[in-house]
Amino acid sequence: MQFLGWIVIALAVFLLLILIRCICIVPQAHIYVVERLGTFRTEWTTGPHVLMPFFDRVARKVSLKERVVDFKPQQVITKDNVTMQIDTVVFFQVTDAKRYTYGIENPMMAIENFTATTLRNIIGELELDSTLTSRDTINNKITAILDEETDRWGIKVIRVELKNILPPREIQESMEKQMKAERERREKILQAEGEKKAQVLVAEAEKESKILRAEAEKQSEILKAEAEKEALILRAEAVKEQKIREADGEAKAIEMVQQALAESLKKLNDANPNEAVLTLKAYEAFAKAADGKATKIIIPSEIQGLAGLAAGIKSAAERERT
Repeated sequence: MQFLGWIVIALAVFLLLILIRCICIVPQAHIYVVERLGTFRTEWTTGPHVLMPFFDRVARKVSLKERVVDFKPQQVITKDNVTMQIDTVVFFQVTDAKRYTYGIENPMMAIENFTATTLRNIIGELELDSTLTSRDTINNKITAILDEETDRWGIKVIRVELKNILPPREIQESMEKQMKAERERREKILQAEGEKKAQVLVAEAEKESKILRAEAEKQSEILKAEAEKEALILRAEAVKEQKIREADGEAKAIEMVQQALAESLKKLNDANPNEAVLTLKAYEAFAKAADGKATKIIIPSEIQGLAGLAAGIKSAAERERT
């Protein structure tokens, strides 16, 4: 009985282990391909699932994550017969787990070989310079061809990149010399352009300096002329003002003399002078006229008679003295 109990316990543990093994949990971004008696049954997605013991089995666990495969360098020959080595990097993702499981035996080897042959075909149509400068074009062509061919394997090729392009050593040395010569040429061009710009700037600076000096001299001459003009105007205004004042002074003097003469005549007329006084005044006026610069003097007849009378009086007086 004790032995039978141990058998029951062992059977229970065995059944429990089988039950545990039949419970399967599929993680995120994975698909399990399940077969029943060697035939495809279903695809399990994320979550818990139960296998039928001894009949079902997980044939393949497929990851749906994007993968990156770095293939070893491949020797290729360009159109101008230059042998070089190119290594590629392929980014792909499984989109159909069933076709990925049953479509091809070794998907990675198939992708590597197909990438190599496609790369040789594309590079064979290009020359060395085009190969080195057309990476994007080559990448796009390989990606399109691989994506179309791998679709039947349940694989989506997202991107193919040329990681390294290694031409022969002598080609690399020639390219380095060419690049050095190109850099020296660009350096000389830049130096020449710099000197040219410097000369242009110096010439423009001299031109602007001359223009500014000419403008300054012109402005100075204009200001000088305006100053002289204003000085002449001020001098003319001063002379004019002086003459006006002199004329006003002379006019006032004449007016005062005339006024004084008129007042003297008025006073003389008011005094009712006799003929002798008038004759004396006429003589005084003649004496003033004789003191002038005139070369000819017309003597009135009245003054001539007075002069004769004066001469007679003078001679009579002299006889009395003797």
